[in-house]
Amino acid sequence: MTSLKGSEELKGAIAHCRTAFIGVALMSGLVNVLYLTGSFFMLEVYDRVIPSRSVPTLVGLCVLALVLYGFQGMLETLRARVLARVGAALDESLSGRVFDIVVRAPLKGAAPSDGLLPLRDLDSLRAFLGGTGPGAFFDLPWMPVYLAICFLFHPLIGVAALVGAGVLATLALLTDRATRDPAQTATGHGLRRNGLAEAGRRNAEVLAALGMQARFADRWGLANGDYRQAQQRASDIAGGYGAASKVFRMALQSGVLALGAYLVINGQASAGIIIASSILVARALAPAELAIANWKGFVQARQSWARLSELFARMPAPAQPHALPAPCRSLQVEGISVAPPGTQRLVVQDVSLALQAGQGLGVIGPSASGKSSLVRALIGVWPAVRGKVRLDGAALDQWSADDLGPHLGFLPQEIELFAGTVAQNIARFDPDATPEAVIAAARAAGVHDLVLRLSEGYDTRIGEGGAGLSAGQRQRIGLARALYGDPFLVVLDEPNANLDAEGEHALTGAILGVRRRGGVCIVIAHRPSALAALDLILMMADGRAQAFGPKDEVLKRVLRPASVPTPPTALQEPA
Repeated sequence: MTSLKGSEELKGAIAHCRTAFIGVALMSGLVNVLYLTGSFFMLEVYDRVIPSRSVPTLVGLCVLALVLYGFQGMLETLRARVLARVGAALDESLSGRVFDIVVRAPLKGAAPSDGLLPLRDLDSLRAFLGGTGPGAFFDLPWMPVYLAICFLFHPLIGVAALVGAGVLATLALLTDRATRDPAQTATGHGLRRNGLAEAGRRNAEVLAALGMQARFADRWGLANGDYRQAQQRASDIAGGYGAASKVFRMALQSGVLALGAYLVINGQASAGIIIASSILVARALAPAELAIANWKGFVQARQSWARLSELFARMPAPAQPHALPAPCRSLQVEGISVAPPGTQRLVVQDVSLALQAGQGLGVIGPSASGKSSLVRALIGVWPAVRGKVRLDGAALDQWSADDLGPHLGFLPQEIELFAGTVAQNIARFDPDATPEAVIAAARAAGVHDLVLRLSEGYDTRIGEGGAGLSAGQRQRIGLARALYGDPFLVVLDEPNANLDAEGEHALTGAILGVRRRGGVCIVIAHRPSALAALDLILMMADGRAQAFGPKDEVLKRVLRPASVPTPPTALQEPA
């Protein structure tokens, strides 16, 4: 049922091109009528021109044939262009939705092993619609017309053409059955190969530093070999059936020539029938042969359609909720429990707290205590299994991501900057960002002077992932991005992990600045220096809140003085 809903969404996108498909069908009809030009031209030449030895008749027939061929060429060119634009229109209609799925799928636990597979599926659909495959399928309904004309020439010629059509139809069915499983297998191996390549690209430094590159290359080579063999098997099967259909059609064409000659010898047909029937039979079977030649692309497009339908059904387009005013008063967490996307294992259980404007909360606890999972739920990245997170009384699911985003600031543990300028990264790539707003965010994060020391200041271009910047610089620019636009709720996950003394001083000032302007700041910290500007502490352990309250009280309660170990007695060296 769910895949059916996703299929309906894709069908809706195709339905917008209904007029174009009707036009292509009409053009295909005219093209197939014009395909009769060659057969009737040869029929007239052999039956009229040669017996009458009339050069003017021959010239007239040649001019007429050239005009008809010209129209046929124009119509085929127009049909190809219309189909290409249908593919482009489908891409334009679905590309935003597919990109939304690519970005949201990891947050829902629905991402395929190759995260870019939905985009490749859309490319496959567009390529098929813009290629020669649809033209062949539009020509297939005209096969009975050609077969009927063959019967008009002579019943035996019609029977030969009908048998040929049946053989080609059988080959098409066999091609479909034989290529379905190999194509799916090749897709699976391709996903594994691409996943390993992406993992190697992301971890290039680790592979090089630890001497793992050769071993990882061997793993990728095995996966690539499996993909290559599966792809080769699918291509061999499709190519074999395609060659068989082509050879059969050529043999059938020669056989029809021989059959026409036999009929002429026995006085049952005119000489023109020999050539005309051969051309007509070849044309009657050409759509089937072309469809078999494009069957591999058709199978891939059909699999892409099925995968996109399933993804569309599993991740429906988010509804646009009613716009709400900017939050400015409070954050309430009402007994939330959180599980990582795609799993049922709770990593945060029954956490409740309330923060008012101007307050700052530090979240502390041992590793794997649920701190990062909690903040992901606080900003709506991971949905709560139960419970609610509210801003000014409104649950997060009452906001759209685009409406909520400007009111949130988030600095994750792993800082991901994007290819572009420093100013664009700070401004979250807002096309309407003003220089004053960018500089204000940089000053709030204490990073203005650091940016000015870069080669081109705010116009310095950085690579994907922040390439060209140190870890500390990336973290401080990420902090400026979190503070851009003065968001109400600012969440910082270990913001001082890569900072020096200057950076930690700037971080403390940034947290105080958020509180002074009436925002709420939540900081996950392992180092005590990040807690200096906060007034509340939440202690987490085993996914549960162990203590929550004023900083001094909680720290006194949860921290124990470390026992001073007795130094070992020094061994006296022998004399």
